[in-house]
Amino acid sequence: MSHDGVGPRAVMRSVAFLTAGALAVTALAACSSEDKAGSPLAGQDIAPAARDLIADGGTLRWAVDAVPETLNTFQADADATTTRVAQAVLPSMYRLDVNGRPQRNADYLESAKVVETEPKQVVLYKLNQQAVWSDGREIGAADFAAQWRALSGKDSAYWTARNAGYDRIQKIERGANDLEVKVTFARPYADWRSLFSPLYPKEVMGTPDSFNDGARSKLKITAGPFAVKKVDHKAERITLVRNPRWWGHEPKLSEIVLRAVPRDERAAALAAGAVDLAEIDPSAARSIALAGRAGGKGAGTPLQGSGSDEKAATREDALQGYEVRKSLEPAHTQLALNGSTGPLADERVRRAVARALDRGELAQAVLKPLGLPAVPVGSHLALSGQAAYADNSGALGDQNTAEAQALLADAGWVPGGPVKEQKKAEKAAGAGGKKTEDNSTGDSTGDSGGSGDEEETYVVGEDDETDGKAHHEADREQMKDPRDHTGLHHESAGRASGTSEEAARPLAQDGKQYLQPGGAPGAYAPRGTAAPAGAAAGPLAKDGKPLALRFVLPSGPGSEPLRTVADRISRMLDRVGIRTEITKVPDESYFKDHIASGLYDLALYSWPASAFPATDARPIYAKPVPAADGSLNVEQNYTRVGTDQVDQLFDEAVSTLDESKTRSLIRKADARIWAAAGSIPLYQRPQLTAVRKSLANTGAFGFQTPVYEDMGFLKKGAKPEVSPSASR
Repeated sequence: MSHDGVGPRAVMRSVAFLTAGALAVTALAACSSEDKAGSPLAGQDIAPAARDLIADGGTLRWAVDAVPETLNTFQADADATTTRVAQAVLPSMYRLDVNGRPQRNADYLESAKVVETEPKQVVLYKLNQQAVWSDGREIGAADFAAQWRALSGKDSAYWTARNAGYDRIQKIERGANDLEVKVTFARPYADWRSLFSPLYPKEVMGTPDSFNDGARSKLKITAGPFAVKKVDHKAERITLVRNPRWWGHEPKLSEIVLRAVPRDERAAALAAGAVDLAEIDPSAARSIALAGRAGGKGAGTPLQGSGSDEKAATREDALQGYEVRKSLEPAHTQLALNGSTGPLADERVRRAVARALDRGELAQAVLKPLGLPAVPVGSHLALSGQAAYADNSGALGDQNTAEAQALLADAGWVPGGPVKEQKKAEKAAGAGGKKTEDNSTGDSTGDSGGSGDEEETYVVGEDDETDGKAHHEADREQMKDPRDHTGLHHESAGRASGTSEEAARPLAQDGKQYLQPGGAPGAYAPRGTAAPAGAAAGPLAKDGKPLALRFVLPSGPGSEPLRTVADRISRMLDRVGIRTEITKVPDESYFKDHIASGLYDLALYSWPASAFPATDARPIYAKPVPAADGSLNVEQNYTRVGTDQVDQLFDEAVSTLDESKTRSLIRKADARIWAAAGSIPLYQRPQLTAVRKSLANTGAFGFQTPVYEDMGFLKKGAKPEVSPSASR
């Protein structure tokens, strides 16, 4: 799955829940015959073409973020390129379709089904009789068993990053013949289709040494349409070539070269003709679109006689050979609220933050200028089109200033307080090493700074009602013009391992009821409760302290759109009396030193979608628990917000073999995650891919797993079909 922006690498996921008296959300997420999943908001955009229209041969040069440290997807330092290589060279029993749902991969699997449920769940796999490893050996039960033993978690000598699902297997044995594999589970496992994708040969999985080291820089034995020819860290590229023992459709391409090209250098690489395919940011997409509209008119001639103009014209000529294929990435950007300490430890304040946000406006700002469907994401656990998707945001409620202010008042945050004195203290601190900017007009589009190891902090807020009105008017005018806010795509190069050490932070325990009698969904205070007089005009305070939240963002050059979204959020919060201190930090420290360590109040990062949320979402939303050393084990729940009931719902969902019941449980869990307000899904991320016009069956894949053997260059005069994408 694609995961290229600011956000933790999604090796696992997880969840948590609120108290039983919280909200009347059971009805919202109850089991229903109605299909709530809908369809993907945008289809894939890959210039589809029949295989007979594609030339035989050619090299596809594909820009990636980096040459991975390992080719073993089950290790902690695996990345998106590791996954891309595995998809091309290794078996997968299931792969995702255009709706993000798992489908049997017929190249490897004739059938797979649950053949027994009592006393144990038994799944019988019948393998394609042509399926062989590149050394000629048949794929069989020995490979399945070796992978299970390596990933079961029973042998600590294997340095594995995940074992979900494999830890439920009791035994694996040969079936009636060599083509059958019989897997018996010790405990029922709903997401059994997630297993053995990818499948490594027993030569990799068979011993701790071969697992830990043998597959890091080479894969001698593979079983996909392509094989790994060379991993060259010095030249920063991986070369894949046709697998001569491949039994399926012969790959059209002779070679795929995955070349490491930094995000901010991709436009130049495209202009130089150095790559054929690259995910890009909106500014590069604009350049390609402008070159395409120029259509060759005046090609090669300087615009106004300067050297820089001549260079720009030449670059425009070069870019005319590319087009931008766009869709929505199978990932959503969220606002994370750290509930472990400070004002956000109070659930009422978190819910007030959520009720202050106009998620539709944020989605419009990001996606509409790109011509993509601007629809807010309604689920933490799936995206539109996936089986588990349902819009459960009603469990929290839409934007409502009055409700947000009532929640804050109920939590004790009232107008007044030493806000100006606080700002003076911040300025004094800035003089001592932090660059701090008192931004009383809310204009936060100044110098991004934040380079090197320094942090930059500025405050979004206003000092009086007059300034506030002017600020809001300016903000509304800015919203009307999207030209400077052309989308949030690759938010940063920052990543964090799912095994990061977490700071020991206390988790707020809340025994309060989420809805008082007569109240509206998403509010504590009864419907109609008036906000305190003047609440909208000034900042809020409690116990002599102002309500100010530290909003941490990456400072790199590729993160300007992300910071623009953060500024919009800050202004929305300012309208209900919540001040934000925007702090820009170096990209390389963003996740490790701030998000994973809990040193933030608000942050923006992304999670990829999973076809198996009962398994993959659990670590993200699980209730943090104390570790043996006294620290807090948060897994991947960087908001530190979780409850026992959501954990229980996930446990039920992953242990239920009734698929409709599993979906219902997942939707109930999601409604309660909304109610907890630890993270607020905003929008599905845009996926922009620059592709040489002659390339077919590749581009913005959306949900679907790429079909590598069908990629290639069109024959002379051949034209691809029109992609059935809403983004066209």
